Amino acid sequence: MIAVKDLTFSYGRDKQALHGLDFTVEDGEIFGFLGPNGSGKSTTQKILTGILKGHGGRVSLFGQDISAAHTRAFFQKIGVLFEFPYLYANLSVIDNLKYFSSFYPKAQIRGIEEVLTELEFKPDFLKKPVSSYSKGMRQRASMARALISNPRLLFLDEPTSGLDPSGAVLFRKIIEKERQKGTTVFLTTHNMLDADLLCDRVAFISNGKIMALDTPKNLKEQNSNHRVVIDYLYQGLREEKTLEAPELAAGLPFAHDEIISIHSQEPTLEDMFIKYTGRGLS
Repeated sequence: MIAVKDLTFSYGRDKQALHGLDFTVEDGEIFGFLGPNGSGKSTTQKILTGILKGHGGRVSLFGQDISAAHTRAFFQKIGVLFEFPYLYANLSVIDNLKYFSSFYPKAQIRGIEEVLTELEFKPDFLKKPVSSYSKGMRQRASMARALISNPRLLFLDEPTSGLDPSGAVLFRKIIEKERQKGTTVFLTTHNMLDADLLCDRVAFISNGKIMALDTPKNLKEQNSNHRVVIDYLYQGLREEKTLEAPELAAGLPFAHDEIISIHSQEPTLEDMFIKYTGRGLS
């Protein structure tokens, strides 16, 4: 679906933003592109969506070089959720969706009511101007804009930003539903929980270079210390022991009356990001 080879980009003589990126995104994959501010992830996404021109190397979407992709039909297969809502503030969500739907073939468009129902949009706000919406409501409206065209390739930039926990869970379910339909998703985010729960693979980018690329599970397992912490009760006292995971094969090697909890010492995805890039996500 996406193939990137030796991608470079410079904003000026001394402002090279990307230094030879190489990666692919398979059909139907959710691919996480993670990096701190200023790492090059927004630049990469702008190139992939055709917003930013003048890159070096090769970028192809749907098997076609994006430098030669000038047709409306090419870009009609792409849906984008920008980090900052791109909506007409004086129009309602319904009028926004009617307007943006006009850029696509009628046979491709999803029903406006269907999309807004899926996003659990509050009925009282359907005809109110976007300027009156909360940040979470604007995010729902922006996601509706991205989904209305039933895209084959979906670019999501910080999709759960501004949402409460139930809204974030809803968005993750919708993204997973898109994957099940066969939609390819390119996800840029600071939210490591989103990346861990949703992504088939993640790439860590820092200073315009990809520092690691693998599944979240592999990245964590490869860097695990393979220890577990066990909380338990014995003779009325609460105790804690740390064991090497292989020690558990023969059963618990200590006396106990009740096991309270067992926790692995596996690192988090954010731990891995810091390990490979030396930087936090902020």
